This record gives sequence, structure tokens and C-alpha cells, in this order.
Amino acid sequence: MAESVLLIEKNEGIATVTLNRPQAMNALSHELRQAIVQTFTALQKDPEARVVILTGAGKAFCAGLDLKELGQTGLPSVGARGAVGGEDDIIQAMSQFDRPIIGAINGAAITGGFELALACDILIASSAARFADTHARVGAMPGWGLSQKLSRLLGIYRAKELSLTGNFLSAEKAEAWGLVNRVVAPEELLPACRNLATDMLSCVPEVLRNLKRTIDDGFATTLTEGMKIEYEAWREHSRTVKPEDIALRRIGIQQRGREQAS
Repeated sequence: MAESVLLIEKNEGIATVTLNRPQAMNALSHELRQAIVQTFTALQKDPEARVVILTGAGKAFCAGLDLKELGQTGLPSVGARGAVGGEDDIIQAMSQFDRPIIGAINGAAITGGFELALACDILIASSAARFADTHARVGAMPGWGLSQKLSRLLGIYRAKELSLTGNFLSAEKAEAWGLVNRVVAPEELLPACRNLATDMLSCVPEVLRNLKRTIDDGFATTLTEGMKIEYEAWREHSRTVKPEDIALRRIGIQQRGREQAS
């Protein structure tokens, strides 16, 4: 029996999702795109999956859409299952997941794979990771947000340099440019992501979800509108906070501060 194109491992609140087409650099075939959508839809309904780590098997994170497959089928037409906004839109499925997604970028993240990485909330890169936007070289337009997200993350000039050349960006330069949170040795990648996920698990779950949504919604608009979004989120949540809960959590925060200072 053929091995699944997507592997899922759950352990103590952390769901590790691994793209599993290493022989094809984890290129996003129709089958893999369907599996990603189905997985995030299922995880959204699973209260035990409080943090997701997304990574790739083998030497690549994701090489983007499967060009070999598209060379036979062509790009999906507007409104089709595999099209942007269709039933198999992986970025939409990830954006609807309301808990943190940590991208463990183990290798090359190219074009659609780059967009997949940008759909994560936090990026930790292996020193073997590389990023590239080759839409202009393939002869295709981005549809999963890369042309808009990249300029907001890196600044318009650096974003244009990447997108208008198709050149690769090393893990070290990606860190210097603020694209990834940090770079670690390949063998340290998953342990570092699990440690980060464990830190998140120690936070108040409903606040974690609300905070992620508030940051994302505010980032997608102006500062003025973002401040309104934050105020409404604060007002709604403040109605549910009890003094005894704050007192109890204060003790834990103080203890954590002492541990991290030592």
C-alpha cells in the first residue's frame, strides 16, 4: 500500500503535519492539496490539537505546485476545486484554523511552497532552508497572497527584488530580513519548534486564539482600524475575566520569569 502524502502525529496538544512527497520535493499535487485541506478542517474540530507544526519530509519544505502534474492538466479554472478560493484552497483552510501554526522550514520553500510558509504564524528555519518566488519564471501569477504579504513583511523593495528576479534567499539572509524568527541547525529544527509549541500550550487557550485573530485582522488593515479591532476584542474578553483567575495566573507568570532569568 502506498504511503500517505501527508503524515500527522499528535502528542500532548501538538499536531505535527508533514508533507510527505520527498521524491518530488513535497510538490503540491492535487492529492496533497486535498489532504492539507482535509487535515486542517479536521484539526479545527479537534480541541486537543492546540498547536500545529508544519514541515516537509526529506530535503525540501515544499517546491510549490506540482509543475509536472500541471503540465498535463493545466492550471485549475476559476471556481474549480483546486483553484484559489475553491474547495481545495490550502491557504484558506490554514487561515481558518484558529490556533498557532509553526512553520518548521527544513529546506527549500519555493513559489507555492513559499506561500505555504507565509500562511504559518511563526517560521523557524533550518540552516538548509532557502526561499524563492519563481512565479515570473514559471509564467504564473501568485494567488495565495505572496505578492501582498511579502511586501508587508520585508518592505516593497526587498519583496520586488525577490519576486522580479526569482532568486533564492538563504536562511541566514531570511533571518536578517525578518522573514523568519530564527535559524537553527537541521537536527535542532523540530525540537526548537516543539519547545516553542510547549510555551504556547502554557498560555490561556481562548486568549491565544483571540490574540491570533486580532493580530491577523489588524495586520490586514490600517493602524487606525487595527486599534479599533483590538479595542473590540479587549472589550468583549474583559467581560469574562475574573479577579481570582488573574491572581492565580500572576503566580505562574512570576515563577516563569524567575526561571527564564536564571
